[in-house]
Amino acid sequence: MPELPEVEVVRRGLDRWTTGRTIASAEVLHTRAVRRHAAGPADFAARLAGRTMRAPRRRGKYLWIPLDDESEAVLAHLGMSGQLLVGEPDREREKHLRVRADFTDGGHDLRFVDQRTFGHLMLADLVPDAFDAGALVPEPIVHIAADPLEDAFDAEAFFRALRRRRTGIKRALLDQSLISGVGNIYADEALWRAGLHWARPTETMTRAEAARVLAAAREVMSAALAVGGTSFDSLYVNVNGESGYFERSLDAYGRRDEPCRRCGTPIRRDEFMNRSSYTCPACQPRPRRARY
Repeated sequence: MPELPEVEVVRRGLDRWTTGRTIASAEVLHTRAVRRHAAGPADFAARLAGRTMRAPRRRGKYLWIPLDDESEAVLAHLGMSGQLLVGEPDREREKHLRVRADFTDGGHDLRFVDQRTFGHLMLADLVPDAFDAGALVPEPIVHIAADPLEDAFDAEAFFRALRRRRTGIKRALLDQSLISGVGNIYADEALWRAGLHWARPTETMTRAEAARVLAAAREVMSAALAVGGTSFDSLYVNVNGESGYFERSLDAYGRRDEPCRRCGTPIRRDEFMNRSSYTCPACQPRPRRARY
């Protein structure tokens, strides 16, 4: 699933191609793509016509495009395989095209393509942000915490919440109500850089260790963002259909039995929440009191 860097790459692409443009018409080709829009696909398409798109925003794995006076926005979650693509409006339609919008200027259109149909689009009211005074966020994600690349992120509040959680540090990093945007890949990468095992009990974390994890998360996600994100297959692409290549720089995730780039010990894979966790047994020793 796309994580913060991949979604930010898409947001930047949308900013270039959609900001300030007015939608001429929209069509929904698969109802599941707008299943969270309670009024249905016909209402979704009709309410987009004639609306002007403002600069897109992102929080964690969600992005949204405010409309007109910024009281309402198109909220998007890419799910496992969602793609927001721009291109010449007369190009061939993609096999898994779900939603399409064209613009009054006749230029590039905007398409939502989603092979696995886990992603979705919806229209949502914008409400005051609980984490950033004066800002607005879509009402359905008002509970989503600020992400570590936002100025609004509160490192001290994050540390205090960690100490209260009584869980493993990786579970805490994946909790979007605590810190948003970090998924399985970047959690493993941040913990490898911080030298902490994924099962480290959060109630034993020191302030310095929490700061180290945050610094590592910011560092690895910024590095991924600089090269277009991580693409393991053709399902994650930017708005021009191009893949990122941070996969080449991963230090832990997906490197089972390969030598740790820091000490040479083979990377270990553990089962974790029906997924995988990758650690270096030497650099990230398992804690005596592990929490899963």
